[in-house]
Amino acid sequence: MLQKIILATVVAFVLSLVSGPLFIPYLRKLKFGQKVREDGPKSHLKKSGTPTMGGIMFITATVISTLIFSHWNKYLSILLLGFLGYGLIGFADDFLKVYFKRPLGLKAREKLIGQFLLATIISYFAQKYVGTEVIFPFLKTTIDLGNLYIPFMVFVIVGTVNSVNLTDGLDGLAAGVSFIVMAFFTMTALFLNNITYGAFSAALTGGLLGFLRYNRHPAEVFMGDTGSLAIGGAIATAAVLTKLPLILPLLGIIYVAEALSVIIQVLSFRLFSKRVFKMSPLHHHFELSGWQEQNVVYAFWIVTLIAMFISFYSLS
Repeated sequence: MLQKIILATVVAFVLSLVSGPLFIPYLRKLKFGQKVREDGPKSHLKKSGTPTMGGIMFITATVISTLIFSHWNKYLSILLLGFLGYGLIGFADDFLKVYFKRPLGLKAREKLIGQFLLATIISYFAQKYVGTEVIFPFLKTTIDLGNLYIPFMVFVIVGTVNSVNLTDGLDGLAAGVSFIVMAFFTMTALFLNNITYGAFSAALTGGLLGFLRYNRHPAEVFMGDTGSLAIGGAIATAAVLTKLPLILPLLGIIYVAEALSVIIQVLSFRLFSKRVFKMSPLHHHFELSGWQEQNVVYAFWIVTLIAMFISFYSLS
């Protein structure tokens, strides 16, 4: 199994890496450039026009590698449903933005309906095939959620997907953080001796690492909502199927911090007409506080790495 995990990582890494010189120029030719928000950090204005929808690179690499090193079964079907399903929602959003020049892409209502519907389907099949118990970190015990299972998992999935999406705001930030998170699920699959979970997680880990070659600062391509929603779907579905949704607030502490910063900022401004942060999500606050973009990214990577080791300890 270990050999297959390593090979799945390497194959996805190579596929993602070699797709860059082929796919990025094609995105430029189609003029699929990212429009940078004018109210953001001024240093980001020069990024306007950078090709987006690059998530297709690691999505394709992940699927190919997974299918090579894993057998098709009901668990793989659910994993790919979460990964590709949310990736498709993100693709529709990106496509409307860059091709039809709709600044907001999908309407918020349309996007949320799709996300909740998909989360409900995933939760239903997860309940059917893995049960309603979840592992409680640190206490080394399980909790049976019973009838609360599907509503809780829907909340976890939709929350995770949107939190990852909010984290995708700096070169290499979401890809690097998610690389570490998926490495955790890869190693967890090794302990579970589950090649399906392992091959998928390893493939996405390798795909993200290859993508970072082009997404790190200064980025040659952005993943777009196509990539960030797909990653969020993969992480949430992997957590649900391994009975580890309660590990996500710790393992994905950066995702949580990014989402909370937006919620706090909006509530503070609406209730008190004051902003808590210089700008949200949180990574922009650090930028406007004088941090270099690369330093914010590296700091968030390190925090995630520490969170990953603590997550392992909580389950040992």
